[in-house]
Amino acid sequence: MTQLLAFLLLTAYLIIVNCVNPFAPAAVEEGLSYSRLLTNQESPEAVLTNFRYAYTYKDSLIYSELFDSTFIFRSWDYNVTPPVPIEWGRDTELRTTARMFRFFNTIDLIWNSTIYLYYDSTQTEAEMKKTFTLTFDGGKSIPTLNGEVIFKFIKRGKKWYITLWEDLQI
Repeated sequence: MTQLLAFLLLTAYLIIVNCVNPFAPAAVEEGLSYSRLLTNQESPEAVLTNFRYAYTYKDSLIYSELFDSTFIFRSWDYNVTPPVPIEWGRDTELRTTARMFRFFNTIDLIWNSTIYLYYDSTQTEAEMKKTFTLTFDGGKSIPTLNGEVIFKFIKRGKKWYITLWEDLQI
């Protein structure tokens, strides 16, 4: 009986110690020369790596971690004449993007060039202008979108978050 109990305890211990979730996304480890899927958001560029991951895998949880509570989205509604400005906060952004994730089968976001990246003197705020290419469902129904965007970031603790996303042109 004691041998059976010892065997069961040893088996349970080995299962617990070696338990790995094969479905969990990998995280980037410091000092590695290669990039995995997710980052710790320790720079504005790392936030955009997670942004791309969230779009690619339609991951609302990861997406929600990108934005500061003060987040604002700005763009223009070109479906009316003359175009009117659009502005909303974090909650609306998360709801809108969740609907987009459900609607499209595939979302392919490519960050192209960084036009500029500026940090404030305290290195706790940053502004970045980037170009991007965004394709929904392989471009079959909606043509591939090429655009420019400005992001503003804030550093809280060791993590960076997006405070402003402004679409400049699409």
